[in-house]
Amino acid sequence: MSTVAIAWAVLDNKGSATGLGYVFAAAVVPQVLLLAFAGAVADRLGRRRVMLAADVLRGTAQAGLAVALFAGRPPIWLFVLLAWLGGSGQAFFSPALSALTVEIAPREQLGNANALYGLAASATRIAGPALGGVLVALAGPAVVVAVDAASYLASVFALSLLKMPGPAQAAGDQATADDRARRTLFSDMAEGWSDFLIRSWLGIVTVQFAFFNLITWAPWMLLGPVEGHAYLGGAAVWGAIMAAQGAGAIGAGLASLGRRPRRPMVIATVGTICYALPDIPMAMHAAAGWVGAAAFACGAGAAVSNTFFGTALQQQVPPDRLARINSLTMFPAYGVGVIGYAIDGPLASVVGAPLVFGVGAAYGLVSSAVVLALPSVRNIRWREQGPPSAPRPGPAGLVPSGGGAEGGERGQPGGDGDDDSHR
Repeated sequence: MSTVAIAWAVLDNKGSATGLGYVFAAAVVPQVLLLAFAGAVADRLGRRRVMLAADVLRGTAQAGLAVALFAGRPPIWLFVLLAWLGGSGQAFFSPALSALTVEIAPREQLGNANALYGLAASATRIAGPALGGVLVALAGPAVVVAVDAASYLASVFALSLLKMPGPAQAAGDQATADDRARRTLFSDMAEGWSDFLIRSWLGIVTVQFAFFNLITWAPWMLLGPVEGHAYLGGAAVWGAIMAAQGAGAIGAGLASLGRRPRRPMVIATVGTICYALPDIPMAMHAAAGWVGAAAFACGAGAAVSNTFFGTALQQQVPPDRLARINSLTMFPAYGVGVIGYAIDGPLASVVGAPLVFGVGAAYGLVSSAVVLALPSVRNIRWREQGPPSAPRPGPAGLVPSGGGAEGGERGQPGGDGDDDSHR
């Protein structure tokens, strides 16, 4: 609900597309600055512990925004500051999440675990935006943001009840306490970077989604609400469009349960084609029905892509380095993608929103086709048996020659968090 509420709160405060872009960018910039560091922290201190702290920070930021909205019309700088705090929490939460899944799910059920998580998230995206649009229209954005703040308390409660496996049961061979004490956080980061570099498919898809977030996704997330406010019918209609996107994700998530595709990255890359579809009707200034249909297809493709990319990553990366690798796939996507939130508003005022959407659609379709043609992506195979924990690095923090996990896998910018960025 909060995406709709915050967008309308800014616009109703006489903010512009440019101001809304600053707010969205403020949620992403701290992720750019912190992600690589945050992944190493999660691998070192424990994934659940880091996620709990991140939830407390994000809930506090949303509660502060709710109080400010109840009190009156907060200035744009306050939206930006609180979005920055929320984004900082997201930077630590996101890379830890995929790694936590490997700790608690049976290896042969990782695909289903990812699909079920996607279903849960997608279900909230059906009811959430639609309910958020109605509540914004009836009660105002402050109520919606307050509910969002309370949801983080629910997350903290759920994580605190989670029963973690003992050291002998945890996925992968965890480093001993003495070994961790001898190593520095920066050597952990260098170790993760080395593992990332030996996987060409990860680099390819990470670059693809860095520019995808800049060219294709940012216009949809930023200019979409602006166009919804201007001509599609207001907050309730835009909420329904977002709900259609969630419905597509639920349908595809259900279809993904029990599936073990031989080439998971081929299926995941085909799913990425659908990300570009909403930009097409927006470029044509089409009616809300066409936009909703494209959003439905986008949600379906995103669910398939995220499920099978996430599973491939978890199957092929050593579990004790997974949070670091995950953060490195996300880092460029946020780093380049955030530029779109800063420039798309001014750019649309100069060249027009339809042209910005048209370029985004073209890039999304062409880039997915190119990636699909690359052997390093097509050659990733489904496997139930994951790689062992990688060998410990030498003094310089780099994996010795010939060490490390097997290469030849793929990575997709993560991001089904609150920020709506991908990979």
